[in-house]
Amino acid sequence: MKGAARVIARRGVRGLRVEELAAEAGVSTALIYYHFKDRAGVLRHTLEFISDRAERYTSEGAGGAGAYDARQELEQSLLLEFQDLAEVRENSTVWGELRASAIFDPALREDLARASLNWTHDVASLLGGIRPTAPAPALATSAERLTALLEGLSMRWLSGALPLAHARDLMREAVSVEIERLGRDTERQTHGA
Repeated sequence: MKGAARVIARRGVRGLRVEELAAEAGVSTALIYYHFKDRAGVLRHTLEFISDRAERYTSEGAGGAGAYDARQELEQSLLLEFQDLAEVRENSTVWGELRASAIFDPALREDLARASLNWTHDVASLLGGIRPTAPAPALATSAERLTALLEGLSMRWLSGALPLAHARDLMREAVSVEIERLGRDTERQTHGA
């Protein structure tokens, strides 16, 4: 899976060739087909791999339970997607490539939608730790805005259109805006009822 991520990051999904993947991984093409059946299987497993890897580096980097308060944990989990590390750059690049390819590939679109939903759910849970009285739909909406913004900022950073420090500042500001919005909406709902 590391080989698949490297090839996709370097050549894109359309440039992924099983022969190149086999060479990158140091195995035969027959072994690739045996384990993954086809190119779609390689893409599906690569998506799972980068999702798991992102979960690992964002949860380890956030310091684990008890190291931060709820707001710091949310910020850290999002800001750790903006690290100038090869693994993080590769993950973000592969995610962007898979997202772009999903436009034309319904099977990949479903897998990516599921992965996006899981990510949004995780961010909504973190927001709920900060605003526990906020309604679930409001938490989900805020999480969708934050994850979509993160993807866009990441692509701009990776393509050189946005300095890393500025991308991180914009993300921090968006977290503040969403937390404040959730507070106002919850207060309005409580007083309006």
